[in-house]
Amino acid sequence: MPGRHPSLVLLCGPAGSGKSAHARRYEEAGYVRLSIDELAWAAGFRQPHPLPDDVARRLEAELRSRLERLLDDGRDVVVDGSLWSRAARDAYRAIGAARGIVGEVVHVTVPRDVALARVAARRGTGPHDVRLAPDVAAAYYDGFEVPTPDEGPLRVVPGC
Repeated sequence: MPGRHPSLVLLCGPAGSGKSAHARRYEEAGYVRLSIDELAWAAGFRQPHPLPDDVARRLEAELRSRLERLLDDGRDVVVDGSLWSRAARDAYRAIGAARGIVGEVVHVTVPRDVALARVAARRGTGPHDVRLAPDVAAAYYDGFEVPTPDEGPLRVVPGC
């Protein structure tokens, strides 16, 4: 449709919430899925997590560059990442806003005990199955800044 802006969906939630399962649904609907976890895995970073700061910055820059190119090409994109802070979500929303696109935040929720159990069951077999130490997983969950409606379009969905 002429003049149609692409869609930008920002999935957020703590490790183990089910973000990647939701992202795959968007992908099946024609969205391009971008994942920092997949970039890290492809670059050979299996352990330890969190990533070293310099690596995280480099991979974030690569993901943002890909996002910009895809939106410029008119593609619908879903960003599959924790986006644990409002500042992180704001940065991605700004990429869309610079192109006239209002990004929607989709907050994937799951009870703490479920998220931590899912992370504990990981075996390190792929980018969305990376093992985390129990204290790291708990810190990720507890440090997650829950998005609020004043950030912009927001949908809350239960984790898969």
